[in-house]
Amino acid sequence: MNRALRHKADTLYLLLAVLFITALVVCNLIANKFVHVDLGFYIFTLSAGVLPYPITFLITDILSEIYGRKSANKVVFMGFFALGFTLFILWLGNAFPAIVGSPVSDELFQTAFGNSKRVIFASATAYIFAQFVDVRLFHFWKKLTNGRHLWLRNNMSTILSQLVDTSLVVIVLFYGKLPWETMGHYILDGWAFKSLVALADTPFLYATTYFIRKRLKLKFGQEVR
Repeated sequence: MNRALRHKADTLYLLLAVLFITALVVCNLIANKFVHVDLGFYIFTLSAGVLPYPITFLITDILSEIYGRKSANKVVFMGFFALGFTLFILWLGNAFPAIVGSPVSDELFQTAFGNSKRVIFASATAYIFAQFVDVRLFHFWKKLTNGRHLWLRNNMSTILSQLVDTSLVVIVLFYGKLPWETMGHYILDGWAFKSLVALADTPFLYATTYFIRKRLKLKFGQEVR
C-alpha cells in the first residue's frame, strides 16, 4: 500500500475509533434513563443507553473486516480505557461542591450521574467480554467461510456477543435490587432489540465496507496490512 492509501486507511481507522469511543461513553452517560420503544409489533423496555450501543458492534465488525482482528482489538482496549477515564472525570466533577447559583446543583449532578459508577462498572465488565467475543466470532466465521458471506459473520457474531453483553450488564447492575423475573425481561428486551438492529444494519455494513475498499483499493476479503 502506497503512502497516500496508507494515509487514507489511517484516517478512516481513526474516524471509526472516535465514533466507537464516543458512542460507548455516551451510552453509559444516558444509561440511567429507561424508555419504551414501540416498533408497532412490540413495545421494548430499554435503557436509553441501548439505543446507540449497537453502533459499537457495527464498528468493530467494520474494523475486523477491513483492518483485521488485531486492529479491532486495539480499539476495544482504547474503549475500555475511555470508560475508566470517564469514571475519573465524573469523580472529579463531584469532588468539588457546586457554588451558589450554579445551573447544576450537587443534588442534580447526583441525580444525573450518581449511579454512573455502577453503570460504567457493569458496562465495562460486559463490554470487555462481549466485544472480544464479537471480534473472535467474526473472524471464526470469516475463516470458516473463506471470507464469504459477510452477512453471516456480521449477524452471528453480533447477536451472540450482544446476548453476553446484555446479560452481564443487567445482572451486574441490578443483582440484589430487582427480582430475577424483571431482570430476565430487561435482558430479553435488550437482546432482542440489539439483534433486530444488527439485522437491520447489514446493508449499511455492506455499503460501508464497499466504500472503504473502493477508497483503499482493496479486494473483497482483503485486509489493510
